[in-house]
Amino acid sequence: MIVIAVCVFGFVSYKKLPLTLMPDISYPSLTIRTEYPGTAPQEVETQISQPLEQQLAIISNLERISSISRAEQSDIVMEFAWDTNMSEVSQEIREKLDRVRMPDEATRPLILRYDPTLDPIMRIGLTSPTLPLDELRIFVEDILQRDLEGEEGIAAVKVKGGLEEEYQVNIDEHKLVSLNLDIQQVNTKLTQNNVNVPGGQLNEGETRYMIRTLNEFQSIEDISNIAIARKGDVDIRLRDFATVEKSHQEKEVITRVTGVESIEVEIYKEANANIVEVARVVRNRLFGLPEQIKYVKEQADKESKKAEKVAEKLDDEKKDNAKGGKNPAQIRRNHLRLTDFIQYKMPEGTTLEVLTDQSLFIKASIDEVK
Repeated sequence: MIVIAVCVFGFVSYKKLPLTLMPDISYPSLTIRTEYPGTAPQEVETQISQPLEQQLAIISNLERISSISRAEQSDIVMEFAWDTNMSEVSQEIREKLDRVRMPDEATRPLILRYDPTLDPIMRIGLTSPTLPLDELRIFVEDILQRDLEGEEGIAAVKVKGGLEEEYQVNIDEHKLVSLNLDIQQVNTKLTQNNVNVPGGQLNEGETRYMIRTLNEFQSIEDISNIAIARKGDVDIRLRDFATVEKSHQEKEVITRVTGVESIEVEIYKEANANIVEVARVVRNRLFGLPEQIKYVKEQADKESKKAEKVAEKLDDEKKDNAKGGKNPAQIRRNHLRLTDFIQYKMPEGTTLEVLTDQSLFIKASIDEVK
C-alpha cells in the first residue's frame, strides 16, 4: 500500500510539474537607460554616459560596468556578484542618480532588469505576395491578435513590422501666416476635437442612462472640416490652409521572412503558465485541430470535383435531411466550429510560419531524458 501510494502521488506530482525553458532566476545585472532627444552619440557620451559612470562605479558588489552611447540614448550596463541583493542595489543606484546633474532636455534615467522569462515563447511571421503590408497588419491586429489574446495562459501578443495607418495634416505655411494662425492653435483644436467625453448620468424613473459625447474622427472629411478659429462671422476651417491625407507611420522596425518583408507576432506567456501547453494551444488556434484540418481538406477535395458530382451530392444531402438527417442550422454550426482557426480565415495567398518556438527545445530535452 505504501509503494502504491508513493507511485500514485509521484505520478500526480509529475503531471503537475511546470515545463519552462529557463529556471526561475534573476540575473544580477541592471541597465540604466537615459534618453537625450536630438543629440549625437558623442554628446550623449560626454554629457550623459560619462557622468553617470563616474557616479555609479562606486556601487557595492559591482563587478563590471560598461556603457553604450547611441544617438539620443545612453545605456549603462552594470553586472554584480551573484549573491547581491538587487533590491538594495537598486535603491542605492537611485540615490546616486539623484546626485547627477543632467541636461534639462534629458529624460529621467530608467532602471531596467533583464528577466529571461520575459522573452517571447513563440514568434510567428506572416507574408503575402498580393496583400499590401498595411492591410496585412490590420488583419493581424483585428483577427490573429484578438483571437490569441483570449486564450488561457497567454499574457500578451505583440505585433511588429508592416505599415501602421496614420493621417497626416500638411499645412501651407504661407496661408497659415496670412490667416494670422500658428501651429499650436492647430494642434490644440485637433486634440480637443478627437476625443469622446463622458457626460454624466440621466435618470428616468428606475432607468439610469450613461451619457457620453462621441466626437472622435470618423473620416478625412471630419478632420478637414474642423473650425480652427473665427474671423468676424466666418469660421476658418482646417481645409482652408491644409490638406489631410491617409498615410503610414515612419517605419521603426522591419521584419523579413526568407528575404520578404513581413509582419512578426510575438507571444508572451503568463508567469505560471506551462510553455509546452501554451505553445500547443497557439498552434491549434493557428493551424487547427486534427479534426478541423481533416474537415477543411475534405471540403477542398469536394470543391475540386466536377460540378455535376457536387450537385448530385447536395441533392443526396437534401434528401437525407428531409428523412430526418441533420438540419441546415446544425450543418452550419458544425461548419463554423470546424473552420474556427486562424489559417482558414487568412486572406488568399498569405503564408503563416512559426519562426521560433521554445517548446520544441523543451520537449526534445524531456524526450532525451526519458
